[in-house]
Amino acid sequence: MGGKRVLGIWVLSFVMTVLCWRPVLGELCNRVVAIVNDEVITLHELNNKIKEMTGYAPAELESQDKERYLKARRQVLEFLIDEKITREKIEELGIQVTEKELDASLEQIKRDNQWTHEDLLAALQKEGLTYEKYQERMKKELERIKLIEFEVKSKIIIREEAIENYYETHKERFSTDDKVHLAAIFLVRKDSQDKQETDEILNKAQRIVGRLKAGENFAELAREFSQGPGADEGGELGEFRADQLDPKLRRTIESMPVGGVSDPILMSNGVQIVKLVQRAKGKTRSFKEVKNAIYAVLYRQEVNRRYEAWIKELRESCYTKIIF
Repeated sequence: MGGKRVLGIWVLSFVMTVLCWRPVLGELCNRVVAIVNDEVITLHELNNKIKEMTGYAPAELESQDKERYLKARRQVLEFLIDEKITREKIEELGIQVTEKELDASLEQIKRDNQWTHEDLLAALQKEGLTYEKYQERMKKELERIKLIEFEVKSKIIIREEAIENYYETHKERFSTDDKVHLAAIFLVRKDSQDKQETDEILNKAQRIVGRLKAGENFAELAREFSQGPGADEGGELGEFRADQLDPKLRRTIESMPVGGVSDPILMSNGVQIVKLVQRAKGKTRSFKEVKNAIYAVLYRQEVNRRYEAWIKELRESCYTKIIF
């Protein structure tokens, strides 16, 4: 890179850094923290990306663990530098991802995971992502895939034995959890330290269990006595994975038959009587069912490997400067 361009960038950096100081207030506002060719990365941009990638505001992260904060800041800044270089190259080559390509990729992800659109939204919510943010992320990934395919100029081949090996060594990822459908009668305990209240509630619960064992209808008794969720619907709680249940409740229903009713279960805030409405055993999806999903995982891994090698080589020919 020519000396004039380097000098020009250095001057730009110096001026922008100086102009962003507020000496009177003694504060540092938004400033340049890195230069990538003719582009700059600002402190504001860096801080936003730190929060997005770590889930913590920079000040909060720094107050918790200064060393961790400095390491995260450096890693995120390196990521932003790589992103600037990649974006510059994508624009230079005119690489584009159409709405049709993006939609097709998202639909393929849903098919591979046997998800409805609602299942996808639920999975994204667990990761703290909106659907729009996920679309943006997917578009960047597809652009990167096109870039690597263009730059490396060789088709990525994932062999059948690699897919089979991944399946055998990661079978737990393709197993669905046991699910149970529950109904409950819940009696509230106001004071967990009040032994008399506890005894009275337990005795009441025992009488209800006795009536259930005598053949009375669970839903009717739930509407009459339950003070918990689903009381108006006959104690209906819905379907749960085993790992979503309180450990005490999980142990109780493990040996219960479908249609069975538990003895009173003493909880911190009351007493619960549970009915096991239905049980669905988890199963492992076959290799055929998940083959395409595994291929996608391995393909992305190979893209990432090639991308890291490519970006490392490209950075050597780019002008980058970190300013802290």
